[in-house]
Amino acid sequence: MNFSGAKAPVGEVPGAEATVLCDIACELGEGPAYDRHTDTLWWFDIANRKLFEKQMKSGALKVHDLPEISSAIARIDDQRQLLVTETGAHVRDIATGRLTRHVGIEVDNPATRSNDARVHPSGAFWIGTMAKNHDKGAGAIYWLKGSELRLLYPNISIPNAICFSPDGSIAYFTDSADNRLMRVACDAATGLPKGEPAVWLDGRGGKGVFDGSVCDADGNVWNARWGAARLDCYAPDGKLLRSYSVGARQSSCPAFVGDGGIAVTSAWQGMNTAARAADPMAGFTFLVAAGARPRYEPDFEL
Repeated sequence: MNFSGAKAPVGEVPGAEATVLCDIACELGEGPAYDRHTDTLWWFDIANRKLFEKQMKSGALKVHDLPEISSAIARIDDQRQLLVTETGAHVRDIATGRLTRHVGIEVDNPATRSNDARVHPSGAFWIGTMAKNHDKGAGAIYWLKGSELRLLYPNISIPNAICFSPDGSIAYFTDSADNRLMRVACDAATGLPKGEPAVWLDGRGGKGVFDGSVCDADGNVWNARWGAARLDCYAPDGKLLRSYSVGARQSSCPAFVGDGGIAVTSAWQGMNTAARAADPMAGFTFLVAAGARPRYEPDFEL
């Protein structure tokens, strides 16, 4: 499906370089993941325990209720997915929605939940956690390979922007509370970091904060800028290549869909009545016809 010049089903967004992909307003839209095998986009309303399933060609939409807070999903095979939730990683049967716990993560800590997560090219999963009330330093970033779980970075407040270079040799992530985008060398075969992370981009003092990211086939990093209604594209050297305006101020996370399109989730969480009136598409999911060379998420190796 080629999105060059495409118009999304719900129509144009006034004053923005995007179309509306879904006009259901998520309180905390997050975690988009595209299954290229079925041409299906999945994403979450974290706050309301919803999983969205949209078949891109037909436009058919399903909304699944979830038993607990969930934020990320990855394909295992044609029948199964790995769902990341407030209690860990669960195998999800696609046909029935049945969940089977695979690995517990912070099961004994009801104050935390999952947040941003992505699959490394090796098949390992980097998974972030955070406090439900945003307590500083209460979260972490973990590495999950098969059933082996390792703590990578503790004392994280709001883990975001996890993504990887196409060859798996570089990982990016941020603590949105700190608003510096970090870069660290990785073992391409395992997805484990090598050495210490270094600041790649410093967003402090700018408009908005770094939220979710994805890396394209050329190694460019696409980042949703929460609070700025933007999708930014950075070259591997950190140079800002271009920016696209989206239709909601709290743009949260991107995912490649089809042939060069980028889906971007958003949120209305934390907005009062006046703020929502001023941002009427807050929580919608958008499509940007960016023309990037997509790099689709790899399967999680169970």
